[in-house]
Amino acid sequence: MIDTKEPKKVTSSSENGVTVQMHKYNHEEVLFCNDNATGLKAIIAIHNTVLGPSLGGCRIWNYKSDQEALTDVLRLSRGMTYKSSVAGINLGGGKSVIMGDAKTIKNEALMRRFGRFVDDLGGKYITAEDVGSNSQDMEYIHMETKHVTGIPESMGGSGDPSPFTAYGCLLGIKAAAKERWGSDSLKDKKVGVQGIGNVGEHLVKHLAEEGAIISICDINEEKLKEVAKKYKATVIGLNDIYTVDMDIYAPCALGATVNDDTIGKLKCSIIAGSANNQLADESVHGEMLMKKGIIYAPDYVVNSGGVINVYCEHLGNYNKARSMMMIEKVYNVTTEIFRTAKAENIPTYLAANKLAEKRIEAVGRLKMNH
Repeated sequence: MIDTKEPKKVTSSSENGVTVQMHKYNHEEVLFCNDNATGLKAIIAIHNTVLGPSLGGCRIWNYKSDQEALTDVLRLSRGMTYKSSVAGINLGGGKSVIMGDAKTIKNEALMRRFGRFVDDLGGKYITAEDVGSNSQDMEYIHMETKHVTGIPESMGGSGDPSPFTAYGCLLGIKAAAKERWGSDSLKDKKVGVQGIGNVGEHLVKHLAEEGAIISICDINEEKLKEVAKKYKATVIGLNDIYTVDMDIYAPCALGATVNDDTIGKLKCSIIAGSANNQLADESVHGEMLMKKGIIYAPDYVVNSGGVINVYCEHLGNYNKARSMMMIEKVYNVTTEIFRTAKAENIPTYLAANKLAEKRIEAVGRLKMNH
């Protein structure tokens, strides 16, 4: 189960040593993968398997260093543990990263070789889509292992999880709006969406249908123009997202955008988006947001729609209606977290962590008794 106490001091020649970092958040296992023939360099991190096998997407990213990749996969896998726990599904937390530019390194051989590494873990880790990977990649992985979700619908899978993630995110935003303004209507609310990839664009679509006033930014200029025209959104600069006048900031790209530098600039009442690990340092920046009066909807709560959907696929006999019904619970869970945070006068991230840890510890005790 998750150790909620402060980590003990571990002797190491480096503060960034692998075992030191694993100990910090109580990871169970980390697998480093290398294959010279395909050029594959990957890391698979398993954080916690108390609730079930670890599940988390395969992120393909051009990291600046191996250390940056390791830090990312450890943070992401821990977040998956909490995400699955709060969502009420029987999965643990895991994640994988493949190092390199997804536009140039991806091919059938590389993805199938990665699939063999996943298979070597014997079901302890189940992979899925993430930044840089798609359902075609999952199909290649599936050729080598059954421990993969998000495979194409034509093969009996649930396909791209992005629409489900975006829908859960919308529900989290609406719950936050209800908390802030007493109504969950988003009509005429100014929303800044950072990142219009697969999830971001689906979220923009939902927001447009809700009648929100939308501003968007992304590194992909062509995609920006396309989405802006399609949903009547306003394009803003990458750095302007932190200073533009908005009611809701929705980070939907990479993490750590809520940090020492940006919090002082943000002109919003709510932060709620699909990006993972939005707080650069949750204990520091969660407290800062609370003091500033900004409602933070914890990322792993509102972006849990995707993992809920692939969990339904993992169970077999996939049913989309069942998946959507489970995702609807995101609204109530988010509301419960706001209620707990207010009652205990603690940051919302901490209220969410407590909820996740409570379930993991309860199930852990149950298993110890058998």
